[in-house]
Amino acid sequence: QLQASGGGLVQAGGSLRLSCAASGGTFSSYGMGWFRQAPGKKREFVGRISPSASSTYTRDFVKGRFTISRDNTKNTVYLQMNNLKPEDTAVYFCAATPQGYSGAGELEYDYWGQGTQVTVSS
Repeated sequence: QLQASGGGLVQAGGSLRLSCAASGGTFSSYGMGWFRQAPGKKREFVGRISPSASSTYTRDFVKGRFTISRDNTKNTVYLQMNNLKPEDTAVYFCAATPQGYSGAGELEYDYWGQGTQVTVSS
């Protein structure tokens, strides 16, 4: 089970840190991903992190602004979002795969959090 939190309303240029706490399973062996879905748009892949955090990847549209990290002792993955823009407004979802390696496809992930709303005002 995944529980996402940390969303909210922030002005453009501000920061938020999303958390995704996992329960059940062996978190340290799961690849984790972040996705987002803006109003009226399809859900899109934001980035991912490997089980040991040795490898991370973020999409170009957030690169340099968003950072994914994890703390396996707390069974939690984070999405640090800096310099937020109005176009970052979306519901953000975390997802997990027991396969270890995680990619950009939604079907690669077996477990999903409920989503947390991020709203960036201009």
